Amino acid sequence: MAALALLVVGGMALINAVTGEPEQKGPSTAASPSGDGDGGGKASPSSTEKTTPAARVPLVISVTGQPTTVVVRVADAGGKVLTNGQLNTGDTLKYDQAPLQVVATNGGSLRVVIYGEVQPAKPAGQRGEWLVRAKG
Repeated sequence: MAALALLVVGGMALINAVTGEPEQKGPSTAASPSGDGDGGGKASPSSTEKTTPAARVPLVISVTGQPTTVVVRVADAGGKVLTNGQLNTGDTLKYDQAPLQVVATNGGSLRVVIYGEVQPAKPAGQRGEWLVRAKG
């Protein structure tokens, strides 16, 4: 999984260098969670990030520090796991559903945005937990 992410990021950088397009600001990887239930986590890059107001998106996770293990699951009776694995520095995942429960081995490595609001940073090296409530 990590090798695939590196391949995608490297390929994007190579294409940008060859085509002369300006470098994008912010994280270089944006992906939506996988909906196939394998718990793998990342899918193809999302094109809706530019058109969807940040306040409408329930959850955006960006890895700004060291790679860390992240588990995202639907916070209901079924508890379907959407992501379960290590995310690398620069990875960004966007979730268009709620309620969600997020747990990270190293909460200090993540920038978590819930409905457009950046959450307070967790201490580096400590477990981090977040709950995204359904908007009613």
